[in-house]
Amino acid sequence: MKINQQEAIFRNELIFAADAKAVNVENILLNLFMLLNTNGVRPKQLTVSGSKKDVDIDSVKRIFSVLEERGEIIGFKENPEAVEFWLRCNLLNMVNRGKIDKEKISSLRPIHLESYKLRNASSARDYNTADQVYNMLNFDPLVRDELKKFLSDGWDKNTNKINLYENIDVDSLGILMLIKDIKSRDFIQSGTGVQNITPILEKQALLFCEDVRRLLLYKKIIPRNVLLDYFKTITAFHLSLYIQKLIEVLPKMVSQGVINIEDDWSIVLDVTDNYESKIAAISCSDADRMNNGLYEYIKSTFQINAALRFLKLEKNNTANVEAALSALLKRQPELEIYYQVQWDSLYAAWDEDDRALVSEFADYEDSSFSKYTELLMRLRGNYQYRYHVQMIDNLSNKNNERGFMAQGRSKRHPRRFVLGTRLLETLTQINLLDTTDSQLSSKTVSIEELMQLFRDRYGLIINGLNEQRFENADLNTIEAFKENVEAFKNKLRQIGFYNDLSDAFILQKIRPRYEI
Repeated sequence: MKINQQEAIFRNELIFAADAKAVNVENILLNLFMLLNTNGVRPKQLTVSGSKKDVDIDSVKRIFSVLEERGEIIGFKENPEAVEFWLRCNLLNMVNRGKIDKEKISSLRPIHLESYKLRNASSARDYNTADQVYNMLNFDPLVRDELKKFLSDGWDKNTNKINLYENIDVDSLGILMLIKDIKSRDFIQSGTGVQNITPILEKQALLFCEDVRRLLLYKKIIPRNVLLDYFKTITAFHLSLYIQKLIEVLPKMVSQGVINIEDDWSIVLDVTDNYESKIAAISCSDADRMNNGLYEYIKSTFQINAALRFLKLEKNNTANVEAALSALLKRQPELEIYYQVQWDSLYAAWDEDDRALVSEFADYEDSSFSKYTELLMRLRGNYQYRYHVQMIDNLSNKNNERGFMAQGRSKRHPRRFVLGTRLLETLTQINLLDTTDSQLSSKTVSIEELMQLFRDRYGLIINGLNEQRFENADLNTIEAFKENVEAFKNKLRQIGFYNDLSDAFILQKIRPRYEI
Protein backbone atom coordinates (compact mmCIF):
# COMPACT_ATOMS: atom_id res chain seq x y z
CA MET A 1 0.00 0.00 0.00
CA LYS A 2 1.60 3.25 -1.12
CA ILE A 3 1.21 6.77 0.22
CA ASN A 4 3.11 9.97 -0.38
CA GLN A 5 6.39 9.76 1.53
CA GLN A 6 6.08 13.43 2.45
CA GLU A 7 2.79 12.70 4.18
CA ALA A 8 4.29 9.83 6.18
CA ILE A 9 7.02 12.02 7.75
CA PHE A 10 6.63 11.94 11.51
CA ARG A 11 9.37 14.27 12.74
CA ASN A 12 8.15 17.74 13.62
CA GLU A 13 10.76 20.18 14.96
CA LEU A 14 8.00 22.23 16.60
CA ILE A 15 7.17 19.26 18.84
CA PHE A 16 10.43 17.33 19.23
CA ALA A 17 13.37 17.91 16.90
CA ALA A 18 14.87 14.41 17.10
CA ASP A 19 14.14 11.44 14.89
CA ALA A 20 13.11 8.44 16.96
CA LYS A 21 16.24 6.28 16.84
CA ALA A 22 18.48 4.40 19.26
CA VAL A 23 20.76 7.42 19.61
CA ASN A 24 24.13 7.47 21.37
CA VAL A 25 24.45 10.18 24.04
CA GLU A 26 28.12 10.83 23.16
CA ASN A 27 27.07 11.57 19.57
CA ILE A 28 24.43 14.00 20.85
CA LEU A 29 27.07 16.00 22.71
CA LEU A 30 29.50 15.91 19.79
CA ASN A 31 26.90 17.33 17.39
CA LEU A 32 25.72 19.82 20.02
CA PHE A 33 29.29 21.14 20.27
CA MET A 34 29.31 21.56 16.49
CA LEU A 35 26.02 23.51 16.59
CA LEU A 36 27.29 25.71 19.40
CA ASN A 37 30.54 26.41 17.54
CA THR A 38 28.81 27.22 14.24
CA ASN A 39 25.76 29.03 15.63
CA GLY A 40 23.34 26.31 14.61
CA VAL A 41 24.80 25.29 11.23
CA ARG A 42 25.77 21.71 10.37
CA PRO A 43 28.95 21.95 8.23
CA LYS A 44 29.89 18.93 6.15
CA GLN A 45 33.38 17.54 6.51
CA LEU A 46 35.22 17.30 3.22
CA THR A 47 38.47 15.51 3.92
CA VAL A 48 40.85 14.53 6.66
CA SER A 49 44.41 15.66 5.96
CA GLY A 50 43.70 15.75 2.23
CA SER A 51 42.32 12.22 2.10
CA LYS A 52 38.74 11.03 1.67
CA LYS A 53 39.56 7.92 3.67
CA ASP A 54 37.76 7.44 7.01
CA VAL A 55 39.58 8.44 10.16
CA ASP A 56 41.24 5.41 11.76
CA ILE A 57 43.66 4.84 14.63
CA ASP A 58 46.67 4.91 12.28
CA SER A 59 45.72 8.30 10.82
CA VAL A 60 45.36 9.71 14.34
CA LYS A 61 48.77 8.33 15.32
CA ARG A 62 50.27 9.88 12.16
CA ILE A 63 49.10 13.28 13.37
CA PHE A 64 51.10 12.80 16.58
CA SER A 65 54.08 11.58 14.56
CA VAL A 66 54.03 14.76 12.45
CA LEU A 67 53.72 16.91 15.57
CA GLU A 68 56.77 15.21 17.08
CA GLU A 69 58.78 15.76 13.90
CA ARG A 70 57.92 19.46 14.15
CA GLY A 71 59.07 19.50 17.77
CA GLU A 72 55.65 20.31 19.19
CA ILE A 73 55.45 17.14 21.30
CA ILE A 74 57.98 14.63 22.60
CA GLY A 75 57.86 10.97 23.60
CA PHE A 76 55.49 9.56 20.97
CA LYS A 77 58.00 7.35 19.14
CA GLU A 78 59.43 6.05 22.43
CA ASN A 79 56.00 5.14 23.84
CA PRO A 80 53.70 4.18 20.93
CA GLU A 81 51.77 1.54 22.90
CA ALA A 82 51.12 3.89 25.81
CA VAL A 83 49.94 6.62 23.42
CA GLU A 84 47.57 4.23 21.64
CA PHE A 85 46.19 3.08 24.99
CA TRP A 86 45.63 6.74 25.99
CA LEU A 87 43.94 7.47 22.66
CA ARG A 88 41.60 4.50 22.92
CA CYS A 89 40.66 5.04 26.55
CA ASN A 90 40.53 8.83 26.83
CA LEU A 91 40.26 10.55 23.46
CA LEU A 92 38.42 8.36 20.97
CA ASN A 93 34.87 7.10 20.66
CA MET A 94 34.69 3.74 18.90
CA VAL A 95 31.93 1.66 17.39
CA ASN A 96 32.19 -2.11 17.83
CA ARG A 97 34.97 -1.53 20.34
CA GLY A 98 37.12 -4.63 20.88
CA LYS A 99 35.95 -6.39 17.70
CA ILE A 100 39.11 -6.32 15.60
CA ASP A 101 37.40 -6.88 12.24
CA LYS A 102 34.60 -4.33 12.86
CA GLU A 103 36.11 -1.77 15.23
CA LYS A 104 35.98 1.76 13.87
CA ILE A 105 36.52 5.28 15.15
CA SER A 106 33.34 7.35 15.27
CA SER A 107 34.84 10.58 16.59
CA LEU A 108 36.95 12.26 19.20
CA ARG A 109 35.25 12.22 22.57
CA PRO A 110 33.14 15.34 23.29
CA ILE A 111 35.69 16.82 25.68
CA HIS A 112 36.20 20.16 23.94
CA LEU A 113 34.07 22.37 21.70
CA GLU A 114 36.37 21.59 18.75
CA SER A 115 36.11 17.79 19.15
CA TYR A 116 33.68 17.39 16.23
CA LYS A 117 36.32 18.39 13.68
CA LEU A 118 37.84 14.90 13.62
CA ARG A 119 35.08 12.35 13.09
CA ASN A 120 33.55 9.83 10.73
CA ALA A 121 30.20 11.51 10.25
CA SER A 122 28.36 8.33 9.28
CA SER A 123 29.32 6.73 12.60
CA ALA A 124 28.65 9.83 14.72
CA ARG A 125 25.03 10.52 13.80
CA ASP A 126 22.72 12.00 16.39
CA TYR A 127 19.50 11.88 14.32
CA ASN A 128 18.88 15.60 15.01
CA THR A 129 18.70 15.06 18.76
CA ALA A 130 21.33 17.78 19.28
CA ASP A 131 18.94 20.18 17.54
CA GLN A 132 16.51 19.70 20.42
CA VAL A 133 19.20 20.40 23.02
CA TYR A 134 20.35 23.46 21.06
CA ASN A 135 16.81 24.84 20.93
CA MET A 136 16.43 24.30 24.66
CA LEU A 137 19.71 26.14 25.32
CA ASN A 138 18.60 28.97 23.03
CA PHE A 139 15.76 29.57 25.45
CA ASP A 140 18.39 31.26 27.66
CA PRO A 141 21.14 32.73 25.43
CA LEU A 142 23.25 33.76 28.42
CA VAL A 143 23.50 30.15 29.61
CA ARG A 144 24.20 28.95 26.06
CA ASP A 145 27.03 31.44 25.61
CA GLU A 146 28.50 30.67 29.04
CA LEU A 147 28.49 26.95 28.20
CA LYS A 148 30.15 27.64 24.86
CA LYS A 149 32.84 29.70 26.59
CA PHE A 150 33.54 26.93 29.09
CA LEU A 151 33.74 24.24 26.42
CA SER A 152 36.17 26.29 24.31
CA ASP A 153 38.72 26.86 27.11
CA GLY A 154 42.26 26.59 25.78
CA TRP A 155 41.43 27.46 22.17
CA ASP A 156 41.68 30.91 20.58
CA LYS A 157 39.15 30.91 17.77
CA ASN A 158 40.47 34.17 16.32
CA THR A 159 43.96 32.80 15.73
CA ASN A 160 43.06 29.08 15.58
CA LYS A 161 45.80 28.36 18.08
CA ILE A 162 46.02 26.71 21.48
CA ASN A 163 46.01 29.18 24.37
CA LEU A 164 48.39 27.68 26.91
CA TYR A 165 47.73 30.48 29.37
CA GLU A 166 44.39 28.87 30.19
CA ASN A 167 44.68 25.90 32.50
CA ILE A 168 43.26 22.93 30.61
CA ASP A 169 43.41 19.24 31.36
CA VAL A 170 45.68 16.87 29.45
CA ASP A 171 42.81 15.21 27.54
CA SER A 172 41.53 18.57 26.26
CA LEU A 173 45.08 19.46 25.25
CA GLY A 174 45.36 16.15 23.38
CA ILE A 175 42.13 16.92 21.50
CA LEU A 176 43.37 20.39 20.55
CA MET A 177 46.71 19.03 19.34
CA LEU A 178 44.86 16.64 17.04
CA ILE A 179 42.55 19.24 15.48
CA LYS A 180 44.69 22.37 15.46
CA ASP A 181 45.83 21.88 11.84
CA ILE A 182 42.31 21.20 10.52
CA LYS A 183 41.32 24.35 8.64
CA SER A 184 37.90 25.79 7.88
CA ARG A 185 38.46 24.93 4.20
CA ASP A 186 38.13 21.26 5.19
CA PHE A 187 34.42 21.85 5.78
CA ILE A 188 31.59 22.84 3.45
CA GLN A 189 29.38 25.53 4.94
CA SER A 190 26.11 23.67 4.62
CA GLY A 191 22.87 25.55 4.11
CA THR A 192 21.11 23.29 6.57
CA GLY A 193 20.95 24.22 10.21
CA VAL A 194 18.79 24.40 13.28
CA GLN A 195 15.77 26.65 13.02
CA ASN A 196 15.36 29.04 15.93
CA ILE A 197 12.27 27.46 17.48
CA THR A 198 10.87 28.06 20.93
CA PRO A 199 10.43 24.65 22.61
CA ILE A 200 6.81 23.66 23.02
CA LEU A 201 7.49 22.80 26.69
CA GLU A 202 8.96 26.12 27.76
CA LYS A 203 9.13 25.29 31.48
CA GLN A 204 11.12 22.15 30.74
CA ALA A 205 13.58 24.05 28.54
CA LEU A 206 13.95 26.70 31.25
CA LEU A 207 14.62 23.99 33.85
CA PHE A 208 17.37 22.51 31.70
CA CYS A 209 18.98 25.93 31.25
CA GLU A 210 18.76 26.52 35.00
CA ASP A 211 20.50 23.22 35.74
CA VAL A 212 23.25 24.01 33.21
CA ARG A 213 23.67 27.46 34.78
CA ARG A 214 24.02 25.92 38.24
CA LEU A 215 26.51 23.39 36.91
CA LEU A 216 28.68 26.09 35.33
CA LEU A 217 28.97 27.84 38.67
CA TYR A 218 31.24 24.96 39.70
CA LYS A 219 33.58 25.30 36.68
CA LYS A 220 36.49 26.61 38.80
CA ILE A 221 35.85 24.14 41.60
CA ILE A 222 34.99 20.81 39.98
CA PRO A 223 37.63 19.17 37.72
CA ARG A 224 36.78 19.70 34.06
CA ASN A 225 36.38 16.00 33.25
CA VAL A 226 33.96 15.55 36.18
CA LEU A 227 31.96 18.62 35.16
CA LEU A 228 31.70 17.34 31.58
CA ASP A 229 30.45 14.01 32.91
CA TYR A 230 27.82 15.88 34.95
CA PHE A 231 26.79 17.81 31.84
CA LYS A 232 26.51 14.62 29.81
CA THR A 233 24.34 13.08 32.54
CA ILE A 234 21.89 15.97 32.87
CA THR A 235 21.62 16.45 29.08
CA ALA A 236 20.41 12.89 28.57
CA PHE A 237 18.26 13.15 31.71
CA HIS A 238 16.48 16.31 30.55
CA LEU A 239 15.95 14.98 27.03
CA SER A 240 14.29 11.90 28.50
CA LEU A 241 12.16 14.03 30.82
CA TYR A 242 11.15 16.22 27.88
CA ILE A 243 9.95 13.40 25.64
CA GLN A 244 8.20 11.60 28.51
CA LYS A 245 6.32 14.76 29.43
CA LEU A 246 5.42 15.27 25.77
CA ILE A 247 3.96 11.77 25.63
CA GLU A 248 1.60 12.74 28.44
CA VAL A 249 0.69 16.32 27.53
CA LEU A 250 0.58 16.36 23.70
CA PRO A 251 -2.69 14.36 23.44
CA LYS A 252 -4.16 16.77 26.02
CA MET A 253 -3.04 19.72 23.89
CA VAL A 254 -4.86 18.23 20.90
CA SER A 255 -8.06 17.52 22.83
CA GLN A 256 -8.10 20.99 24.45
CA GLY A 257 -6.74 22.95 21.49
CA VAL A 258 -4.07 24.86 23.48
CA ILE A 259 -0.35 24.56 24.24
CA ASN A 260 -0.47 25.71 27.84
CA ILE A 261 -1.49 22.54 29.67
CA GLU A 262 -1.08 22.06 33.41
CA ASP A 263 2.03 19.98 34.02
CA ASP A 264 1.26 17.38 36.70
CA TRP A 265 3.64 14.72 35.35
CA SER A 266 5.39 12.54 37.90
CA ILE A 267 6.96 9.08 38.20
CA VAL A 268 7.86 6.87 41.14
CA LEU A 269 11.53 5.88 41.35
CA ASP A 270 12.60 2.51 42.71
CA VAL A 271 15.81 3.34 44.60
CA THR A 272 16.22 -0.14 46.11
CA ASP A 273 17.98 -1.67 43.05
CA ASN A 274 15.87 -4.76 43.67
CA TYR A 275 13.55 -6.08 40.97
CA GLU A 276 11.51 -7.89 43.63
CA SER A 277 11.08 -4.92 45.99
CA LYS A 278 7.63 -3.65 46.92
CA ILE A 279 8.24 -0.29 45.31
CA ALA A 280 9.30 -1.94 42.01
CA ALA A 281 5.70 -2.83 41.15
CA ILE A 282 4.60 0.80 41.57
CA SER A 283 7.49 2.07 39.48
CA CYS A 284 6.75 -0.55 36.79
CA SER A 285 3.16 0.68 36.54
CA ASP A 286 4.42 4.22 35.86
CA ALA A 287 6.73 2.89 33.12
CA ASP A 288 3.79 0.96 31.63
CA ARG A 289 1.70 4.13 31.66
CA MET A 290 4.41 5.89 29.67
CA ASN A 291 4.67 3.07 27.13
CA ASN A 292 0.91 2.84 26.78
CA GLY A 293 0.71 6.58 26.16
CA LEU A 294 2.99 6.35 23.13
CA TYR A 295 0.10 5.39 20.82
CA GLU A 296 -1.86 8.59 21.54
CA TYR A 297 1.31 10.68 21.36
CA ILE A 298 2.22 9.32 17.92
CA LYS A 299 -1.35 9.78 16.71
CA SER A 300 -1.45 13.35 18.05
CA THR A 301 1.78 14.18 16.20
CA PHE A 302 0.37 12.85 12.93
CA GLN A 303 -2.80 14.90 13.51
CA ILE A 304 -0.81 18.11 14.10
CA ASN A 305 1.30 17.44 11.00
CA ALA A 306 -1.87 16.89 8.97
CA ALA A 307 -3.41 20.13 10.28
CA LEU A 308 -0.23 22.07 9.40
CA ARG A 309 -0.38 20.63 5.87
CA PHE A 310 -4.01 21.71 5.54
CA LEU A 311 -3.19 25.22 6.80
CA LYS A 312 -0.10 25.39 4.54
CA LEU A 313 2.07 26.34 7.54
CA GLU A 314 5.76 25.54 7.86
CA LYS A 315 7.40 23.78 10.81
CA ASN A 316 9.41 26.86 11.76
CA ASN A 317 7.29 28.77 14.26
CA THR A 318 5.73 27.58 17.51
CA ALA A 319 2.74 29.83 16.79
CA ASN A 320 1.94 27.47 13.90
CA VAL A 321 1.39 24.65 16.40
CA GLU A 322 -1.22 26.79 18.17
CA ALA A 323 -2.96 27.37 14.83
CA ALA A 324 -2.90 23.62 14.12
CA LEU A 325 -4.30 22.80 17.57
CA SER A 326 -7.08 25.34 17.08
CA ALA A 327 -7.95 23.82 13.70
CA LEU A 328 -8.07 20.31 15.21
CA LEU A 329 -10.36 21.51 18.01
CA LYS A 330 -12.80 23.35 15.74
CA ARG A 331 -12.74 20.77 12.91
CA GLN A 332 -13.94 23.27 10.34
CA PRO A 333 -15.69 21.88 7.24
CA GLU A 334 -12.72 22.96 5.09
CA LEU A 335 -10.47 20.53 6.98
CA GLU A 336 -12.83 17.64 6.29
CA ILE A 337 -13.21 18.60 2.62
CA TYR A 338 -9.42 18.82 2.19
CA TYR A 339 -8.87 15.33 3.58
CA GLN A 340 -11.88 13.92 1.77
CA VAL A 341 -10.07 14.84 -1.46
CA GLN A 342 -6.82 13.36 -0.10
CA TRP A 343 -8.57 10.15 0.91
CA ASP A 344 -10.34 9.78 -2.44
CA SER A 345 -7.06 10.29 -4.27
CA LEU A 346 -5.33 7.59 -2.21
CA TYR A 347 -8.28 5.21 -2.47
CA ALA A 348 -8.32 5.49 -6.27
CA ALA A 349 -4.68 4.40 -6.46
CA TRP A 350 -5.14 1.20 -4.42
CA ASP A 351 -6.00 -2.23 -5.78
CA GLU A 352 -8.84 -4.38 -4.44
CA ASP A 353 -6.68 -6.09 -1.79
CA ASP A 354 -5.54 -2.75 -0.40
CA ARG A 355 -9.10 -1.46 -0.30
CA ALA A 356 -10.25 -4.54 1.58
CA LEU A 357 -7.51 -4.06 4.17
CA VAL A 358 -8.34 -0.38 4.60
CA SER A 359 -12.05 -1.01 4.98
CA GLU A 360 -11.34 -3.13 8.08
CA PHE A 361 -10.65 0.06 10.05
CA ALA A 362 -11.89 2.90 7.83
CA ASP A 363 -15.53 1.82 8.08
CA TYR A 364 -15.42 2.55 11.81
CA GLU A 365 -14.10 6.12 11.45
CA ASP A 366 -16.57 9.01 11.37
CA SER A 367 -14.66 11.38 9.08
CA SER A 368 -12.16 11.42 6.25
CA PHE A 369 -9.63 13.15 8.50
CA SER A 370 -9.92 10.35 11.05
CA LYS A 371 -9.57 7.76 8.28
CA TYR A 372 -6.45 9.52 7.02
CA THR A 373 -4.72 9.73 10.41
CA GLU A 374 -5.68 6.15 11.25
CA LEU A 375 -4.16 5.03 7.94
CA LEU A 376 -0.88 6.74 8.90
CA MET A 377 -1.01 4.99 12.25
CA ARG A 378 -1.51 1.59 10.60
CA LEU A 379 1.38 2.16 8.20
CA ARG A 380 3.89 3.94 10.43
CA GLY A 381 2.64 3.64 14.00
CA ASN A 382 4.41 0.38 14.89
CA TYR A 383 7.69 1.66 13.45
CA GLN A 384 7.48 4.88 15.45
CA TYR A 385 6.49 3.03 18.62
CA ARG A 386 9.42 0.62 18.38
CA TYR A 387 12.02 3.33 17.81
CA HIS A 388 10.54 5.68 20.40
CA VAL A 389 10.98 2.95 23.01
CA GLN A 390 14.62 2.51 21.95
CA MET A 391 15.24 6.26 21.98
CA ILE A 392 13.74 6.69 25.47
CA ASP A 393 15.78 3.71 26.72
CA ASN A 394 19.00 5.32 25.48
CA LEU A 395 18.18 8.83 26.68
CA SER A 396 17.22 7.37 30.06
CA ASN A 397 20.57 5.50 30.15
CA LYS A 398 18.74 2.25 30.81
CA ASN A 399 20.64 -0.17 33.09
CA ASN A 400 23.36 2.46 33.56
CA GLU A 401 24.53 4.33 36.66
CA ARG A 402 23.85 7.61 34.86
CA GLY A 403 20.25 6.68 34.22
CA PHE A 404 16.81 6.41 35.73
CA MET A 405 15.42 3.37 33.95
CA ALA A 406 16.17 -0.32 34.37
CA GLN A 407 14.92 -3.58 32.88
CA GLY A 408 15.75 -7.19 33.65
CA ARG A 409 16.32 -9.93 31.13
CA SER A 410 13.22 -11.78 32.22
CA LYS A 411 9.64 -10.79 31.41
CA ARG A 412 9.07 -10.89 35.15
CA HIS A 413 11.23 -7.78 35.43
CA PRO A 414 9.85 -5.18 32.98
CA ARG A 415 10.95 -1.56 32.67
CA ARG A 416 10.83 0.52 35.81
CA PHE A 417 12.15 3.90 36.86
CA VAL A 418 15.24 3.86 39.09
CA LEU A 419 17.94 6.29 40.26
CA GLY A 420 21.51 5.54 39.20
CA THR A 421 24.24 6.64 41.60
CA ARG A 422 25.93 8.97 39.09
CA LEU A 423 22.63 10.61 38.22
CA LEU A 424 21.88 10.97 41.93
CA GLU A 425 25.31 12.53 42.47
CA THR A 426 24.77 15.01 39.63
CA LEU A 427 21.25 16.05 40.66
CA THR A 428 22.23 16.34 44.32
CA GLN A 429 25.25 18.53 43.58
CA ILE A 430 23.14 20.79 41.33
CA ASN A 431 20.36 21.16 43.88
CA LEU A 432 22.57 21.90 46.89
CA LEU A 433 22.69 25.57 45.94
CA ASP A 434 20.94 28.37 47.77
CA THR A 435 19.09 30.50 45.20
CA THR A 436 17.43 32.91 47.63
CA ASP A 437 20.14 35.55 47.15
CA SER A 438 21.39 37.05 43.91
CA GLN A 439 24.74 35.34 44.57
CA LEU A 440 24.36 31.56 44.65
CA SER A 441 26.08 29.60 47.43
CA SER A 442 26.19 26.02 48.67
CA LYS A 443 23.72 24.83 51.30
CA THR A 444 22.88 21.75 53.34
CA VAL A 445 19.45 20.13 53.27
CA SER A 446 17.68 17.31 55.04
CA ILE A 447 16.69 14.05 53.38
CA GLU A 448 13.06 15.18 53.26
CA GLU A 449 14.01 18.52 51.69
CA LEU A 450 16.09 16.86 48.98
CA MET A 451 13.31 14.41 48.13
CA GLN A 452 10.88 17.35 47.90
CA LEU A 453 13.32 19.23 45.64
CA PHE A 454 13.46 16.24 43.27
CA ARG A 455 9.66 16.06 43.31
CA ASP A 456 9.07 19.78 42.73
CA ARG A 457 11.75 20.31 40.07
CA TYR A 458 11.71 17.05 38.13
CA GLY A 459 8.55 15.16 39.11
CA LEU A 460 10.61 12.33 40.65
CA ILE A 461 8.82 10.66 43.56
CA ILE A 462 10.83 8.77 46.18
CA ASN A 463 8.40 9.05 49.09
CA GLY A 464 4.87 9.25 47.68
CA LEU A 465 2.91 9.13 50.93
CA ASN A 466 2.04 12.83 50.53
CA GLU A 467 0.94 12.40 46.92
CA GLN A 468 -2.74 12.71 46.10
CA ARG A 469 -2.75 9.50 44.09
CA PHE A 470 -1.51 7.58 47.15
CA GLU A 471 -3.74 9.25 49.74
CA ASN A 472 -5.63 5.96 50.27
CA ALA A 473 -2.49 3.83 50.25
CA ASP A 474 -2.69 0.39 51.82
CA LEU A 475 -0.16 -1.01 54.28
CA ASN A 476 1.89 -2.63 51.53
CA THR A 477 2.29 0.71 49.70
CA ILE A 478 3.27 2.50 52.92
CA GLU A 479 5.92 -0.14 53.61
CA ALA A 480 7.15 0.17 50.02
CA PHE A 481 7.80 3.90 50.34
CA LYS A 482 9.46 3.53 53.74
CA GLU A 483 11.79 0.93 52.26
CA ASN A 484 12.46 3.29 49.35
CA VAL A 485 13.42 6.19 51.63
CA GLU A 486 15.89 3.99 53.53
CA ALA A 487 17.43 2.86 50.25
CA PHE A 488 17.71 6.53 49.22
CA LYS A 489 19.63 7.32 52.42
CA ASN A 490 21.97 4.40 51.80
CA LYS A 491 22.71 5.58 48.24
CA LEU A 492 23.54 9.04 49.49
CA ARG A 493 25.91 7.48 52.04
CA GLN A 494 27.61 5.45 49.31
CA ILE A 495 28.40 8.54 47.23
CA GLY A 496 29.52 10.56 50.26
CA PHE A 497 26.76 13.16 50.54
CA TYR A 498 25.15 11.90 53.75
CA ASN A 499 26.72 10.98 57.09
CA ASP A 500 24.28 10.50 59.97
CA LEU A 501 26.84 10.71 62.76
CA SER A 502 24.23 11.61 65.35
CA ASP A 503 20.72 10.50 66.29
CA ALA A 504 19.74 14.17 66.42
CA PHE A 505 17.54 14.88 63.40
CA ILE A 506 18.88 18.43 63.06
CA LEU A 507 22.41 17.11 62.42
CA GLN A 508 21.37 14.63 59.72
CA LYS A 509 22.06 16.84 56.73
CA ILE A 510 23.15 16.29 53.13
CA ARG A 511 26.26 18.29 52.34
CA PRO A 512 27.69 19.08 48.88
CA ARG A 513 30.88 17.40 47.74
CA TYR A 514 32.04 20.63 46.11
CA GLU A 515 31.19 23.89 47.88
CA ILE A 516 30.81 27.41 46.54
